[in-house]
Amino acid sequence: MAKKNTKSSPPAEEAPKLYTTLEREASASFIEKKSEFIGYAAPVKTEEEAVEFIRRIRAKHTDARHNCYAYQLHGGGTARYSDDGEPQGTAGVPILDVIKKSGVDDCCVVVTRYFGGILLGAGGLVRAYANGAKIALEAAHIVTYEEYAEFGIVCDYAAYQKLDYELPKYGVLVDGSDFGGDVTLRLAIKAARFDEFADKVAEMFGGRVRAELTGKRFDFR
Repeated sequence: MAKKNTKSSPPAEEAPKLYTTLEREASASFIEKKSEFIGYAAPVKTEEEAVEFIRRIRAKHTDARHNCYAYQLHGGGTARYSDDGEPQGTAGVPILDVIKKSGVDDCCVVVTRYFGGILLGAGGLVRAYANGAKIALEAAHIVTYEEYAEFGIVCDYAAYQKLDYELPKYGVLVDGSDFGGDVTLRLAIKAARFDEFADKVAEMFGGRVRAELTGKRFDFR
């Protein structure tokens, strides 16, 4: 019986790990039926930072009728919100919903309302607070980072000259370099490409020079 030719499929590329958050603290405002809504957004890493941001905005607007908020941390593992006196479900939940739909993590949004004397109704409040959150996030600039592998290489000067030519081909970032008896490089590369580059380095120098993983971080894509 004739044997069938079979081809093994190449391993699927690992999807890059991404992290979406806010670039900076910012605010934006609009008027709805004489009520002023001011949305504030900020990147935060802990609940303590979120609580402090909320406290700071409340202190800035002690004369406002409402300072409603929501925040999300750790990929949605921690999420809190408050209607701050508005009808239940008309402020905090819409703010949190906008955060979740935007894909932003580790952020806090406060929407301050100065009441203009005209009732908006439940539907109007939901739309207004959602819009306040939306424009605040836009003002704070949503950014997406990709996971990078940090690594080091120690080599002689001849090897360094060859490596220096290869680094841009793989999108390697140079975090630092020390030139002494040997060259010590502190580098970073998209995590999904680290093994490929490490294999290339080992191949180039017959295993005499190696890329040693030292850590991971998120950086611009």
